[in-house]
Amino acid sequence: MPQMTGERTIVGIDPGTNILGFGVVRVVGRKAEFVDMGILDLRREPDAYSKLRQIYETVSEVCKSYHPTEMALESPFYGKNAQVVLKLGRAQGAAMIAAMEYGITSVHEYAPRRAKQAITGNGAASKEQVRTLLEKTLGVDLSTRHLDATDALAIAMCHFYETTSPLGASAGGGKGGWEKFVADNPGRVK
Repeated sequence: MPQMTGERTIVGIDPGTNILGFGVVRVVGRKAEFVDMGILDLRREPDAYSKLRQIYETVSEVCKSYHPTEMALESPFYGKNAQVVLKLGRAQGAAMIAAMEYGITSVHEYAPRRAKQAITGNGAASKEQVRTLLEKTLGVDLSTRHLDATDALAIAMCHFYETTSPLGASAGGGKGGWEKFVADNPGRVK
C-alpha cells in the first residue's frame, strides 16, 4: 500500500566500489523535498574489504544524520561482466546491512533504466538530463561534478514516485497500478 500521508525520509544509494553516491529526500504528504546528497570516493582504499567497511560506515553515518525511514538502491544492471556485478552486489550488501542495523526495514531496488524513466520519462536518458529534471523538480542546483550523487538522488525520487503514485509498480503490489487503485478506492471510481 503506498504511503501517501505523514512524513518519511528516503535515502537513495548508487552503490559503487570506486565511487558511491547517496541522496536524501524528505517526504511530507505527497511532496518530496531535497535534503542532501554526496559521494564517497573509495579509489584510495587499499583493498575490496576496506572499501566495504567504508561503505558500511558512511551509510551508517548518513542514517544517523538524516534518520531515513526507507532505502532505495540502484540494482546492478545485467550485461556487465560477472565480477563487476558481484562487486556491486557486495557494495549493496554493505549499504543494506548499515540501513538494517539502523532500523530501516523498507529497502527497495530499482534498475537504472527504471529510475531514469521515473525522472525523465525516458529510460535511456543521459545523466545530465536526469540532473536537469531533478533540479527543476526539487528546486535546487545540483553539481555536475558528482553525477553519482545525482544518480542516488534519482533512485530516492524513483522510490518516492513508485510509492505515492497509483500507477507505480510498488503501489500495485503485483497487480497493475490502475487495477490496484480501483480495488483500494471503490468510492472514487464511477
